[in-house]
Amino acid sequence: MEIILKQDIKGLGEKDDVVTVKPGYGRNYLIPQGFGALATSSAKKVLAENLKQAAFKQDKIKKDAEGVAERLTDVKLSIGAKAGESGKIFGAVNTIQIAEALKAQGFDVDRRRITFETEPKFVGEYVANLNLHKEVKVQVPFEVIAE
Repeated sequence: MEIILKQDIKGLGEKDDVVTVKPGYGRNYLIPQGFGALATSSAKKVLAENLKQAAFKQDKIKKDAEGVAERLTDVKLSIGAKAGESGKIFGAVNTIQIAEALKAQGFDVDRRRITFETEPKFVGEYVANLNLHKEVKVQVPFEVIAE
């Protein structure tokens, strides 16, 4: 029996895979639980069209992310923070501050896509990793200065 999976199933396959299973497993577990659907010829055609459209959308998103990454290569940010005499800042610089600094320069990057190699807790230079797409990542240097 052929089933089109609606979600990832460990040991069986990933979402939108067409898998062959025993009839009882498909009829009594996968289909009633909503994990799969019967792979008829019309369902396979619909799946192929959906995959084609999804690939087109993902390609466009990836190209947009590559364009933003190309423009971000020359960007250097400066983040102001209150600091003590030893150079240790009060609190820490977070992803929200990086996202706001990028927005001020015309880049709209979601704060959840920003990570740090090392947490910025002192005045100095650091690097922020921006995950614009699962295949497009860029590093943006930034400097923490005392206010």
